[in-house]
Amino acid sequence: MHYDVIVVGGSFAGASAAMQLVRARRQVLLIDAGQPRNRFARASHGFLGQDGVAPHEIMALARQQLQAYPSFTALDAYVTQASADAGGVAITLEDGRHFRARRLILASGVRDELPAIPGLQERWGQSVIHCPYCHGYEVRDQRLGVIATNPLSAHQGLMLPDWGPTTYFTQGKFEPEQQELAQMQKRGVHLERTPVVAVLGAAPSIQAVALEDGRTVALDALFVGPRVHMASPLAMQLGCAFGEGPMGPYILTDELRQTSIAHVFAAGDAAAPFHNGTMASATGVMAGVSVHRSLFMA
Repeated sequence: MHYDVIVVGGSFAGASAAMQLVRARRQVLLIDAGQPRNRFARASHGFLGQDGVAPHEIMALARQQLQAYPSFTALDAYVTQASADAGGVAITLEDGRHFRARRLILASGVRDELPAIPGLQERWGQSVIHCPYCHGYEVRDQRLGVIATNPLSAHQGLMLPDWGPTTYFTQGKFEPEQQELAQMQKRGVHLERTPVVAVLGAAPSIQAVALEDGRTVALDALFVGPRVHMASPLAMQLGCAFGEGPMGPYILTDELRQTSIAHVFAAGDAAAPFHNGTMASATGVMAGVSVHRSLFMA
């Protein structure tokens, strides 16, 4: 089977890219490993028309709609290798199968690495969360905390009083700048410089956090900015250029989602310094449209 485009990653970005291409009557192979970043969340929020719907339900409907197009093929598999040459791209699956296409869209996402604090991982996506716009409303008027993990954490600490009373934990590493400190004081943010060493309570709830000096601080929800890593090695194998964002590396693209490698495009969390489901879908749309343009202009 000859494919015009292979899309690696079938979540919001990849499915959005595939939709544009199958509607342009291009032969598309979408390959998904079944490990979306949002699998820990009960619901997707802030996504127009899908607010409160579980991510897996959104993607099940997307897959159903894509399968209505005769030029769409889906595989549930993990891609282990990718290469690009003058004629297009080639990929290899974990089971050894090989496929070629004229273009490749990387929408393989990222993997989150949380701070090594006991109690965070088992609450991830529930009472330990990262995005106020995605989850803040669900913990409104509760006792909120921010565990600082990078210089932008102070900005998150400034945002959160709009949702509830906030404690900012510097972890002894990420002290607010003087202007940020003045704004925190104005907005009623409590500053705690003693590091958090454990999260207490019956998971997935939080009762309190334990501090290094033996004290505890009562809380109901924690916001934590994870360190992100590529969920797939393909961009590195291909030699794509990377940028360094506040949470980790991301694939560099131009405004049309073209990477530094010919015939290879990228979309979603793997190709952006900041992450949001709606934005991931939007970059997928742009990647699909741009790939289609590159095919008929070739």
